[in-house]
Amino acid sequence: MKELADVALNEAKSKGASYADIRFVRILRKFVSTRDDHISGVTDTETYGYGVRALVDGTWGFAASSQMDKDSVARIADQAVGIARANKAIQKTPIALVPEPPHVDVWQTPITKDPFKVPIDAQAEFLLAVNRKAMKAQTGYKFFCSSNIFSMKEEKQFASTEGTYTDQTLVRVYPDFTVTAVDTAAGTFTNLSSLAQPIGKGYEYITDDIDMLAEAEQFNELVVEKAKAKSIEPGRYDLVLNPEHLWLTIHESIGHPTELDRVLGFEANFAGTSFATTEKLGKFQYGSKVMNIVGDKVQKDGLATCGYDDDGVKTKKFDIIKDGVLVGYQTIRDNASLIGSKESSGCCYADSWSSVPFQRMPNVSLQPAPGETKVVDEDLISGVDKGIYIKGDGSFSIDQQRFNFQFGGQLFYEIKGGKVVGMLRDVAYQAKTPEFWSSMDGIGSKHAYRLGGSYFDGKGEPGQSNSVSHGTPPARFRQVNVINTGRKLG
Repeated sequence: MKELADVALNEAKSKGASYADIRFVRILRKFVSTRDDHISGVTDTETYGYGVRALVDGTWGFAASSQMDKDSVARIADQAVGIARANKAIQKTPIALVPEPPHVDVWQTPITKDPFKVPIDAQAEFLLAVNRKAMKAQTGYKFFCSSNIFSMKEEKQFASTEGTYTDQTLVRVYPDFTVTAVDTAAGTFTNLSSLAQPIGKGYEYITDDIDMLAEAEQFNELVVEKAKAKSIEPGRYDLVLNPEHLWLTIHESIGHPTELDRVLGFEANFAGTSFATTEKLGKFQYGSKVMNIVGDKVQKDGLATCGYDDDGVKTKKFDIIKDGVLVGYQTIRDNASLIGSKESSGCCYADSWSSVPFQRMPNVSLQPAPGETKVVDEDLISGVDKGIYIKGDGSFSIDQQRFNFQFGGQLFYEIKGGKVVGMLRDVAYQAKTPEFWSSMDGIGSKHAYRLGGSYFDGKGEPGQSNSVSHGTPPARFRQVNVINTGRKLG
């Protein structure tokens, strides 16, 4: 790979590129799915190739191929330079890369069980066992269950004209199931999905870290309880949100609005730009003083965790919101200088060898309350007189500047006098982003901190998919507007 990389880099430099890089990428994907008592699908794919970027007179060019020989690599590098020259006609401001020292390193996701070495029949048998637990017979209800395991391995070699040569292997797994209960008399149905989250880890996550069989058996009861639950009365409630729910609110109302390309208006796909514009940096009160948000590409088990980004930048942890104030953005080498930053925060990524690298979200996480005092969900609930406890993510809606939003969930529990008194349904909450985060007055400790995340976060045109985690403890929010999603208008 180094020999081929040198061919590409030397060709690009000889044709006038001030900077060039090449990524060799091999991606393996395995998807095992079941429905009720049978396997419904098995997909096993592999893709391999390389992409070359060239910076010529302050303008990017990119070309890619799967032909792995010296002549082809040189030809693709030459194409990247030619495309950069053609793009110059529409480049308004020359691109300037912030500095980054060269790196020569090997990095891989720490795993103990390679999901691509676990037989498909073993994965299928596990999923069918989950289905059986979730479909245990109950009088008056008919059950259905679908389940799947999605595994991914990304092998990537990166080289640049600045002397960086890195070799990385990233592994991710995502187990999931959805159980549906049909009320045979009423003809209505209710469903619940697993609270298990995708994670940057090996198959040991499924066998050792979580108990999906026990969860499936529990959800067989909970889905019926949810079907019988009373409908919420709209109004203002205190909310306690658990990590498997709150990660999505963080993703949509903090993660995307603090992407610098979205802030600057360079990116507007998948729900627009951002209200968190640059004049607010260092001044804007995004939330309450107990709110601390970090971008983190080195977070243990994070989906976006890696050693180096696709700019060749060594990844790190950095502040986005400090004591409730907006203090930073997610950046890459070609936009960091636009806000006066002298270094990239390491947020460049492409989802394939044939995709153009651009800014993508790191793991964006709410920090737990400091200290050793244990604060968990029940402690936050005890401080609520009238409220709702929400578990699991559900539907969501957010406007084009990430300012007004609405979120649902999986499981909703009524809180009275500091105690959970029963289940609710038809719950969603609405708020403006800064008002919502300013209402947060309680945060769990590190003992209750967990990762949630998205395996398929879309962005760009043509669209690309990114995997990203959001760590968070449970948190409490005061007097949030709650609506009833089951009531018809008019």
